[in-house]
Order: sequence, then C-alpha cells, then structure tokens
Amino acid sequence: MIAIINYNAGNITSVARALQNIGQDFIVTDDTRKLDAASHVIFPGVGAAGEAMAYLREKKLDEWLKRWFATGKPLMGICLGTQIILDYSEENDTGCIGLVAGATKRFPEKLSSDGQTLKIPHMGWNSVRLLCSHPVFENIPPEAEFYFVHSYYPSPADTGVILGTTDYGITFCSVLAKNNIVAMQFHPEKSGRPGLQILKNFCAWRPS
Repeated sequence: MIAIINYNAGNITSVARALQNIGQDFIVTDDTRKLDAASHVIFPGVGAAGEAMAYLREKKLDEWLKRWFATGKPLMGICLGTQIILDYSEENDTGCIGLVAGATKRFPEKLSSDGQTLKIPHMGWNSVRLLCSHPVFENIPPEAEFYFVHSYYPSPADTGVILGTTDYGITFCSVLAKNNIVAMQFHPEKSGRPGLQILKNFCAWRPS
C-alpha cells in the first residue's frame, strides 16, 4: 500500500488522482500507525516551509519521517516535500527535518537567460539532466519535460546525492537521491506521461 502524508500542504489531491490514474491503491493520512503499515510513502507539498514544519512538528511527523527513513523503505519527496527533508530552508528561516544534509535556497533576484529576465517563481515546463541512472527514472526519455512551480530549490551539501539538474538562470538540483529517498523539485503528478511513469517506477521500487 502506498501512503500519501497529509500535512495540510496542498497538491495532495493531484497526487491521489495520479495514483488512481495508474491503478495504484493508496491512502492519504497523517496517522503514523497507518503510515507505518505502508510499503511506500509519498511526501508531497505546496506552500511555505515555516507553516509546513509547524504542522509536522505538532503531529510529530518530522520524527516519524526520520524513523521511516531509518527503516530503508521507499520515500518520495515532491516540491515542498523535497525542500524540507534538508536541514534548513531560507524560506521563513526554517529549521527542517534533516534527512539529507544541506539547505533550501531562494533563486537570486536577478535571473536571466539569453539576455532575457526570468520570472520568479520558476513556473512551467522544463527538462531534467540526469547525472546517473536510478530505478525511479527508468524508461523516462531524455527529452522529457516536467512541471515546476517554485521560488526555492534544494541545495544538498553532498553533491553525490544530486541525481538530476535543471537550468533556470542557474543550474540547480532538481532531483536528489539518497539510499531509500528519491525527491524531486518538479511535480510528477502534473507532468503527463513521464510523470506517471516516475510514479509507477516508485511504486515498484525496492531499494537494495
């Protein structure tokens, strides 16, 4: 059973619909006993880091995520759920969960590409350059594009956990992977067939 962590951080409905689309059974819950019974956990999110971490701490889900990570069972982070698995976020000057060493940073104020000023947030379709292979990205064509909406991006301390990068004025980490975690800044649930394939791959993933 796949569990989606419900922590009042948006986009849960779209993740649930995507799982329905691929015929995957799932639950949406903040009950740690139900989460414990899952085989895979998805940690999505849209919103502000400070508010999200306050809710996670209130429900003790931050500590639960640390325990889940230690079990070696698969965990997927999406957007805000990727940003707050790091140690710290510049958004709201927020201490975060710390599953992966590093910080979430805001895009610089003046971003440009080919002489054109880029808007913040980074919103729309963009590509991901994979730096190495990973089971969750099997059968994803190199030219695939994914849907992004964000003003902040993950910056891991160890570049060895960066699985994929994306260019938007700067080159930033758009996918990271560490042991049983795979986490992405983009929204697979809003990224058409490539995104659904990523979700299928994750649901079948058994980290070694």
